[in-house]
Amino acid sequence: MTGSVLDKFRLDGKRAMITGSGRGLGRQMALALSDAGASLVLVGRGAESIEATAGEIAERGGLAETIVADVTKTDACTRACEAALANGPVDILINNVGGRSLNIPIAETSAAQWREGMALNLDHYFLTTRLIGAAMIAAGNGGRIINMGSISGMIVNRDVGGRHYETAKAAVMHFTKAVAVDWAKYGITANAISPGLFMTDANRRWEEIDRTPIDSFVSGVPMGRPGEPEEIGPLAVYLASPASSYVTGASFVIDGGYTAW
Repeated sequence: MTGSVLDKFRLDGKRAMITGSGRGLGRQMALALSDAGASLVLVGRGAESIEATAGEIAERGGLAETIVADVTKTDACTRACEAALANGPVDILINNVGGRSLNIPIAETSAAQWREGMALNLDHYFLTTRLIGAAMIAAGNGGRIINMGSISGMIVNRDVGGRHYETAKAAVMHFTKAVAVDWAKYGITANAISPGLFMTDANRRWEEIDRTPIDSFVSGVPMGRPGEPEEIGPLAVYLASPASSYVTGASFVIDGGYTAW
């Protein structure tokens, strides 16, 4: 007996570190991986939000530890990785922190604002991958790295500025490919999830300020609606699990068909 195919989606005995796991897509991925059997290391800027996620995991019978850190700051990111590794090996790393922090034209973007955008959406992906990945290599047991990209790394969004976001997400996706190629020999896979519009709290705040970008995006979605955060979890479980053992260097689009047109 080889068991059910569903067994390949189990994460029992695995430990997963997820940045930005207090809310939005990070929270949903944490809940999903916990349901599949993984123990979680939740990293986020706000103690209240990541403790709330940890509480939800505990209520569902899972295990989670929390690390309060702003991973966009190099020193804090380094300390968070070291703290996670101090408590045991990390088998799965999900880099999730990011966002469009500004809505301004390129010509009005200062160098400082551009660098802030890169710090928010790109730099910490390298740092966490380097530190956690080095530990995976040293342990010799393989691993999974999942980077949150975006379809914004493939297309340019209409009716919105802040092009640091598109630029950084394109870089994240190519960095993912580079890691996949370099670390395949160690049994480490690296893949990206590239969402379209999901109605996270952050996007609901954008909607309150100006509905134009949201409405413009939804008008181009064949399914006629934005995604809901809980719809991201099953894809994260797949990429974290043995079910995706021959998948690396890929970017999985989940956008309701937006980029199909």
